[in-house]
Amino acid sequence: MTGWTARDIPDQALRRIIVTGANSGLGFHTALELARHGATVVMTARDKEKGGEAVRRVRAEVPDAKVELGQLDLADLSSVEAFATAYGNEPLDVLVNNAGVMAIPRMETVDGFEMQIGTNHFGPFALTALLLPALTQRQAPRVVTVSSFMHWFGAMDFDDLMGERRYQPWTAYEQSKLANLLFMRGLNRRAQGSGLVSAAAHPGLSATNLQNVAPRMRGDHGGGWLPTVTRVVGQSPAMGALPQLHAATAPGVRGGDFFGPRGLAEQRGRPKRVRMSKNARSDESEQALWGRSEELTGVTYPVLWA
Repeated sequence: MTGWTARDIPDQALRRIIVTGANSGLGFHTALELARHGATVVMTARDKEKGGEAVRRVRAEVPDAKVELGQLDLADLSSVEAFATAYGNEPLDVLVNNAGVMAIPRMETVDGFEMQIGTNHFGPFALTALLLPALTQRQAPRVVTVSSFMHWFGAMDFDDLMGERRYQPWTAYEQSKLANLLFMRGLNRRAQGSGLVSAAAHPGLSATNLQNVAPRMRGDHGGGWLPTVTRVVGQSPAMGALPQLHAATAPGVRGGDFFGPRGLAEQRGRPKRVRMSKNARSDESEQALWGRSEELTGVTYPVLWA
């Protein structure tokens, strides 16, 4: 995959793909390139107005784009269920679990989950389960879960999963990104023999709106230190989207693969297979998280494979 770029994406005509969090940043550029290569793309967003503007931007750049907006709030399981009901009736080739939040002050989802693990893990966990019947109508469907290099610093605190006793924004973010990889591995293990590929990707250090949200929530409208650092040493959202585009479309992607940038410390550059932390490779943590996730979301994965 040396030098892989968006120009190397195979023809996506006749493929239907859902990209969560597609109104800006990595999700927008993922949806844009998939549409450019012929896919029918459902671009999800929490905000109807912002999502509609993103759809218009794609159509302005790709006039014959087959894109539509689907409203989805991953921090609300009723929204997840409603979206899956509306968009899960047709065969689905790829689900890109891209949407997320990063290092925000502690708050809770409408279902009572800590917001970061709720949005970054529990929402995608439930969404993927509810869309599995649509995915398994295709011979070789893929689920791509977007994690972060920061998962290397993460540890699962199953005794205080929601940060009720102690909460630190970056620690909670790192835990949620570790949860993404444990979910990817758990889905891959359960999908053996089905044809479904469960893979993951991370964007390195990429300049997106995600980094501005937490500072604004703290009242720092200057943006804080991270956006400044990213502008200097990071890469564009278009480049940051390449690992997940590779995971979603490239031939030869295997279940359990993890892709990130090939540059120094995986912070920038074109995609390559990268390693996961020891915590991400823990079968014990994967199974414990899976059990807690089914219990807390009330979503049980169907038995689809012998």
